[in-house]
Amino acid sequence: MLVSKSARFATAILIAISAMLVGCAVSQGTDIEQRSGLACVDDSIECISRRQSTLRHMVDDPGRAWVKEPPTPEAYASGVRLFAYKTKKKELSCAELAHGKQEADAARTSLKSAGAKLTHTQVARGAMLATEVGRELQNEINRRCQKG
Repeated sequence: MLVSKSARFATAILIAISAMLVGCAVSQGTDIEQRSGLACVDDSIECISRRQSTLRHMVDDPGRAWVKEPPTPEAYASGVRLFAYKTKKKELSCAELAHGKQEADAARTSLKSAGAKLTHTQVARGAMLATEVGRELQNEINRRCQKG
């Protein structure tokens, strides 16, 4: 009986420690959670919150790893990647600006290729934002990166 109580006590301690570790991981946010706003395209309060959180994470990333990540049509439809480029344009290198401009230019085709995953309104909204961001990135390229 004493061994059984000890085993239950040890199990309870392990469960408590595991719960604390999971709590710490959740409070710091996993990479999946930090990127969840990229695929969240509806206008629910939860989705808007996830997009805002993802945008904050991307904008606060000093290494800007997100620039080199392959985008999805949903990432354009959510607006998160495009808003990240828009927000960070003055801090991006000329190579990053060029990459962002190419992305913005390709966004319309990517959005249309999503098929039934996105509504016509989501595609149109993403395309308009891509056009606007592409123009802003081109202006920044012209201002800082053109030689001559």
